[in-house]
Order: sequence, then structure tokens, then C-alpha cells
Amino acid sequence: MALHRPLLAGVLGLCAVLATPVSATAAPASPHAGGSSHHADSLRSLAAPIGLRIGTAVNTDQLASNATYRNITASQFSTVTPENVMKWEVVEPTRGTYDWAAADRLVAFAQANHQLVRGHTLVWHSQLPSWLTAAAPQMSPDELRAILRQHVIDQVTHFKGQIWQWDVVNEAFNDDGTLRDSIWLQKLGPGYIADAFRWAHQADPKAKLFYNDYNIEYTGPKSNAVYALVKSLKAQGVPIDGVGFQTHLDTQYPLPDLQSNLQRFADLRLDVAETEVDVRTTLPVTATEQSAQVAGYTQTLQACMAVKRCISYTVWGFDDGNSWVPGVFAGEGAATVYDEKFQPKAQYYALQQALELGKGAPHRTGIGAGRG
Repeated sequence: MALHRPLLAGVLGLCAVLATPVSATAAPASPHAGGSSHHADSLRSLAAPIGLRIGTAVNTDQLASNATYRNITASQFSTVTPENVMKWEVVEPTRGTYDWAAADRLVAFAQANHQLVRGHTLVWHSQLPSWLTAAAPQMSPDELRAILRQHVIDQVTHFKGQIWQWDVVNEAFNDDGTLRDSIWLQKLGPGYIADAFRWAHQADPKAKLFYNDYNIEYTGPKSNAVYALVKSLKAQGVPIDGVGFQTHLDTQYPLPDLQSNLQRFADLRLDVAETEVDVRTTLPVTATEQSAQVAGYTQTLQACMAVKRCISYTVWGFDDGNSWVPGVFAGEGAATVYDEKFQPKAQYYALQQALELGKGAPHRTGIGAGRG
């Protein structure tokens, strides 16, 4: 997930009926407090009958210091994604010296709460360690390739057997469908993408390996370019298992044709996932804007449930107090499903009701590895 990115995606429409709980008398059992028991109407419990994993990106500082945050993370979600603690600048701040401590704590938390982990992210143009960005322009292609290979293998090996899905390559394309002019493309050419998947598979053959990007929810140049890439990787026998659709939306834009887009990637015999869902809007939030946010959450989840190979749906943080949006998009926010006081919003109830109504959706089994 980029800390800085252009305006991403969008959502319009009214869906006020889904702003209420599943029943007027049965709000979720303490979704904002209490221990880590999995109530029957928690998101993770409601998603379980169809084999869908509901996840959140985790702020590990909050996880360590805030009991309410920790309890919601444990009780509502069946997968976790590290917001930052598996990114290269964190795990190798000094060349050759690794610091896995924060990431290890998150993995241990997940294991204690019977959650799976999405590893995020191995190869990206952003949040690189300063020693690498300073030295890379002077490095030969062979030297940089060796450093990238070592990073991928070391990180995946460290977490071998503990990661369900890895975002192997993140955000390699521009919105016009061209490859991003990163240090990886400049020095290594487009083949670095296939190499990264091969290295990750070598280090942990059982982990599911994903390509992850934003603005591919809409059919268009970027989505088509990613489609062409992963189709080519499959044809070459590159060990890729899935594609992650970040799904950062904004109420000032129309909803994407997400279900059909997920399905066309699934038809390549790839798993798909919505990996970083949030729906931001202009502040202060009006009733109309919140209805549009509710529609965004509802329809993105329904799109995933309708596609059998959509194996997980992850929100990028669950509370407005820790959301990345206000710090990046001036005047926008309220993008998550809980407010700053950890109270569930209409968006939470929209997800809850969509899951309750979707019990007849196709069952998915995407826990294990396996390609094709």
C-alpha cells in the first residue's frame, strides 16, 4: 500500500438500508470491546461458512499498546496483514542486519488467534532502506539483482511455513498500463517480476504468491496490462498463485466493474483477493456520502463472494483514528468501518449484513497452496 499515491478509485450510490445491523435487536456482540472470542456475528464467523477469510491491515504499535484495538483485531478478522513491519526499510534498515522482531510478534499474535498472515511486501519501489536507495544508482545490474534476490529469499525463508499469501511484487504498473520506472525496471528490466516469484517459491514452495496493485479494480489500461502480465507469467510456468486488488475507493467516483474483473483473472486459474479495502470521502461526512461508502463496502464484498476464487477480503485498517487516508488526501477520511472511538459504523454493519445474506455464495477452499 503506497503511502503516497494519485487519486485511486471510487464509489457512488445509495444503500442506506444496509446501514442497519443484521437485525434491529441483534447488533454484533461487542464488536468494539471485550476479549477475543469469535461471536457468531463477527465478520470472521459470518464469512467462515463459505470459506472466505476476512482480514485487516495491522498497526503493530496499536496492537501492542491498545487493548481495544487488539481485541477487535483478534475477534473480527481471520487474517492479518502488516501495515509496515515486513517492508524492506523496516526489516533491513542496515545492509546485512535484519530486524524481524515486530513482524515476528504479529505472526505470533496471528497464530495465537487462529489467523492466517498475508505477507506485505517483498518487491516494491517505495519504503526501501536508505542504504539501498543511496547506493542503487551506482550499482551494476548484477549487483542489484543479487541484493534483491538475497532480500526475497532471506525474508521468505525467515517466515517459511508461517505466511499464507505473499504480496511478492507490489505496484509495478502506472495507470496508463506502462511499467513503473522504478530502480528495478531501470537496472534489471521487466524480468525482475518473474525472478521475484521464482525466488519466493524457492524459499517457501507452500506459500501463495500474489501480484498486488491499486486501480486495477476498473477494466482499463492498467488492469489490462496486469492481466497480460500474469497471463504471460502463467504461460511461462512462473509460480504465481494470485492477484491482489487493493480496492482503495473514493465516493466521488463511480463503482468499479469489480466482479467481472475479478472473474476474468480467476478464469486464468488464479486466486484473487481484495487486499487493502477502504472507502474514503470528503469531510465532514454527509448522510449521502456515508450511504455511498456503505454501497462501496457492500458491493466490493459481494463481488468477492460471487467469485469462487476470491479467497480473502482485507480492509486496510479498521478504525478511522489510525487510517492512512487523512494524512495523504487533504480534507478526506472516514474511510474505515469503525470510528475513532472504535465504535462500529454503518460500513461495519454493511459488511456484516452482506455476509449474512451471502450464505449461499460459492464455497472456496483457498487455504492451501497449489497452482492451476
